[in-house]
Amino acid sequence: MKRHLQKELESLKKRILSLGAMVEERVRMALRAFETKDGELARRIIESDEEINEAEVEVEEECLKIIALHQPVAVDLRFINIVIKINNDLERVGDEAVNIAQRVENISKRLPLSVPFDFAPMAEKAEAMLKDSLDALVNQDVDLAYKVCLDDDDVDRMNHTIYDKVKDAIKKQPDRVAYLLNLLLIARHLERIADHATNIAEEVIYMIKGEISRHRKE
Repeated sequence: MKRHLQKELESLKKRILSLGAMVEERVRMALRAFETKDGELARRIIESDEEINEAEVEVEEECLKIIALHQPVAVDLRFINIVIKINNDLERVGDEAVNIAQRVENISKRLPLSVPFDFAPMAEKAEAMLKDSLDALVNQDVDLAYKVCLDDDDVDRMNHTIYDKVKDAIKKQPDRVAYLLNLLLIARHLERIADHATNIAEEVIYMIKGEISRHRKE
């Protein structure tokens, strides 16, 4: 019975990592669409959202099935509970990729606008945090998980900076408010991706060390 449980837990781990890879790819696509203002690529991302939703449901159902059939305890139960939480965060990241794609689709239909700020550092940081959080899960790397948590502060600062610059740009170009608001929302979606990556990292820390770091003060 124990051997069968371990086999199902290993299969569950592969499922959550497969979902993670799928979500990472959607984020990469969304950022590429934003960088190139590619409305067609954005549309493909939006239309593929259901694939991630279905995978998320399958992982949750697998978790519930294992709990019902095997009534796991201790470390095994902790792992399943963490997978349920990470599964939810990954589905939310997929939603944020779709949100970015929707904003890109909007701005791709408008006249291009030169803005005095650069999204690239924030996008690269958020994407790296997602990758690092999943690498920390795969490799049981608590140090990498802690790094993700620290990196979240950098993304927050970048988001505040972009917010201030968009406000200034709106004052100077009030006729381009719609375009600029889409940029502001893209920054918000990037911040949320970083937040979900941080949530995943915190669950990895809990899985490895039994330490709840969601309410850390530093």
